[in-house]
Amino acid sequence: MALRINDIAPDFEAETTEGPIRFHDWIGDGYAILFSHPKNFTPVCTTELGTMAGLAPEFAKRNAKIIGISVDPVDSHHKWKSDIEVATGFSVAYPMIGDPDLKVAKLFDMLPAEIEGTSEGRTPADNATVRTVFVIGPDKRIKLSLTYPMTTGRNFDEILRALDSIQLTARHQVATPANWKQGDDVIVTAAVSDEDAQARFGGFERVLPYLRKTKQPK
Repeated sequence: MALRINDIAPDFEAETTEGPIRFHDWIGDGYAILFSHPKNFTPVCTTELGTMAGLAPEFAKRNAKIIGISVDPVDSHHKWKSDIEVATGFSVAYPMIGDPDLKVAKLFDMLPAEIEGTSEGRTPADNATVRTVFVIGPDKRIKLSLTYPMTTGRNFDEILRALDSIQLTARHQVATPANWKQGDDVIVTAAVSDEDAQARFGGFERVLPYLRKTKQPK
């Protein structure tokens, strides 16, 4: 069954480059970024894993853990890590899940459940749909999912921007408009009355009967 926003993220046990985990326990009381790869030693994914390693402090500031997954064994992940550092200058210190039996890829609906066999002999093209980023909240629910083609490197600055929006809107009854970034005006949600908006935010601008803007809450 397809996973949708607000669905509970599947829980699972797996081996990683940092040891065994149970996913929900590993997430703990913060956010998690799970990003997937169709095969080890692929060029675009190599750059992505290194980029995420470089951004790890930014995610940590937001109480968000990073975890990668590739449809290959953990031993292969360890070998790949040296290539990633050569290519990007960043050392991967976050866990990378081994998924040689395709279990996690199927749980997250990135591969059809009826596929048989293991990762052995499968090409990146066979696993092309294992290219999704999931943002998962402290409640273990999926807050965002983005799937990319193999030839398009992911924009992790956008993942950070989206995470900022998700966390801001979880704390306050606001939404963020198109191309929002930190410090920009936000939208007052329909659940907040004019009187409540005035009290909460110190005022607002009515752009349309259904669109009210206000300063980003601190």
